[in-house]
Amino acid sequence: MTGATLLLAVVVLVVLSFFGSSYRVSYLVEGSKKNLNSRLHYYGMFGLLCTGLPVLIVYFFWWLLIPFYFEASVVQFLISSLEVSPEENISLLLGQVNTIRDTLLSVNHSKASEVFNQNGIIDYEVMAAIYALANQPFEPETRPFLFQAGYDLWLLENRAYNTFHFALILMMICIISLYFLLVKPGFRARYHVENIVLGILIAAAGIAIITTVGIVVSLLFETFRFFDLHDWRDFFFGYTWAPNFHGDSEMSILPLLFGTFYISIFALFVAVPIGLFSAIYLAEYASNYTRSIAKPMLEVLAGIPTIVYGLFALVTFGPFLRDFFGDGGAFSVNWMSDARSVATAGTVMGMMLIPFVSSLSDDIINAVPQSLRDGSYGLGATQSETIRLVVIPAALPGIVGAILLAASRAIGETMIVVLGAGAIAKFSGNPLEAMTTITTRIVSQLTGDGDFNSPETLVAFALGLSLFLITLVLNVIALYVVRKYREQYE
Repeated sequence: MTGATLLLAVVVLVVLSFFGSSYRVSYLVEGSKKNLNSRLHYYGMFGLLCTGLPVLIVYFFWWLLIPFYFEASVVQFLISSLEVSPEENISLLLGQVNTIRDTLLSVNHSKASEVFNQNGIIDYEVMAAIYALANQPFEPETRPFLFQAGYDLWLLENRAYNTFHFALILMMICIISLYFLLVKPGFRARYHVENIVLGILIAAAGIAIITTVGIVVSLLFETFRFFDLHDWRDFFFGYTWAPNFHGDSEMSILPLLFGTFYISIFALFVAVPIGLFSAIYLAEYASNYTRSIAKPMLEVLAGIPTIVYGLFALVTFGPFLRDFFGDGGAFSVNWMSDARSVATAGTVMGMMLIPFVSSLSDDIINAVPQSLRDGSYGLGATQSETIRLVVIPAALPGIVGAILLAASRAIGETMIVVLGAGAIAKFSGNPLEAMTTITTRIVSQLTGDGDFNSPETLVAFALGLSLFLITLVLNVIALYVVRKYREQYE
């Protein structure tokens, strides 16, 4: 049974449970709704939840745990195989087996079943054809026992998933049948439905919290491993970022922090004035017609993927700046030698943050009561004086919070700085020079063929934890400012 077939069967049974439960209760009271403890649709909703929720829970734990069983089975096969020497890396062999399994999964079942002939020997022509269908390079020198392990894993997964899918359908049918037999008009369906929904909400909040804790714990664990291999004093108080794989790396976060804050502040100098002035115009001066057109057009910027901003910085805006400030440029100066620079990344990142600042500030300004404006006009103030002396001070805590949230967004940005800022870690005040950030180095250290257990790779987790703490502090400050100085209006 395929996943699509299972989904269709689950949807049909859930719908049947909803309408069947409602019809069953209505039949028992002979259409007289006054004899029901709850409204009719609550009986159907309770049947739907009792049918669908167990399936979701069981399927979630199956999806979470069964890969470990498959992996353990393959590892046991590899360890017990006479063709595997104790010196070989089991994880690399496991990766090859998983690749073979994935290739077999990409073709139809009948084609994959032809890999081994009746004598149990690999048909390399069939295997090569399967790899060609999957657009994968076929390596005939791969050892036969790996093909055998991949085929066995594919066969085991097919059988396990088919059995599990049929078991799920049978469980749903049993639940529906049992509920149809036990449901009564006096059943407190509404009470139980509300309790189940409350439990779902609590579970969702718990999952969000557990996910956050899991991310932080994983970062802490890998960070401690890094500090076991690298001196923490060099990381926090050094002045050089020069990783290498010869055992004498200098990896200080300070030049990366400098580049991160420099580019982020540059971006805020672009985004805050434009975003704030746009919000003031849309909230105070623009007509309803103008606002209905200008605000959606401004917020279109928020829907552009950051990779597009990065490509714009690399291909368009960076060369534009270089044509002005580079050698032979319009100003006849040689201040800029590369399209990648602080100004390139900062300006484009500021463009990305404009709708962020503008939308939040616009909502905050609109939240200021009209009575304050009317009172100011009644005292003889002009519109500009009212905005400057009444509206902005009243909305200032929210505006400050929006700016701090935009700053945390800028600090955590990756693609724009990867493509537009460069890869040089240094201290420099020239905005026309290339500079790197924490996010850029995280990407660089986790890509490539480096040993995952080396300090040059593990440093990415220390950088990630530092970045997490910085953005967390900024968000906490923003929430504190908004809550402490927020004006309550009635």
